[in-house]
Amino acid sequence: MAFSSGGGDGAPMADINIIPLCDIMLVLLIIFMVTAPQVSYPIDVDLPQRSLNPPDNPVEPPEPIRLRIDAGGTIYWNDSPTPVTALRQMMDAEVQRDVTNQPTLEIDMSEDAEYGILAKVLASAKNAHMQKIGFVKK
Repeated sequence: MAFSSGGGDGAPMADINIIPLCDIMLVLLIIFMVTAPQVSYPIDVDLPQRSLNPPDNPVEPPEPIRLRIDAGGTIYWNDSPTPVTALRQMMDAEVQRDVTNQPTLEIDMSEDAEYGILAKVLASAKNAHMQKIGFVKK
C-alpha cells in the first residue's frame, strides 16, 4: 500500500496511512454533532386516557345504509332503486334523525359504473353532512 520514498535501500515503507481514517472519523463526528441535539428535545404526545365514568346509556349504532351503484348507473338505496336527485333529501332525513349517532353509508360500486355518478353521490353525502362513509365490495 505504501511505497518507498526513494531512501535508496529499495525496501517498502511499513507505515500506516491514517488520512482516510481521519476523514471517516471527522465525518462521523459531524453526523453525531448534528443529530445529538435533535434527540434531546422532548416530544409531547397526548394519549387518550381511560375514562373512570363509563357512559350511562350506551347507544346502539343504527343499521347501515347500503348504497349500491350498478354498471348501468342505477343507484339502489337499501336494495330499492333511487334517483340521484332524491339522494340528498334521503341523506338529510337520515342525518336529522340523530346527528350524534348517524348510520354508516356503505357504498358498493360496480367496476363498470361511471365515476361521475359516484362523485354525485359523494357530493350529496358531503352536503348532507354525513360523517360515516365507507366503501365495500361484495
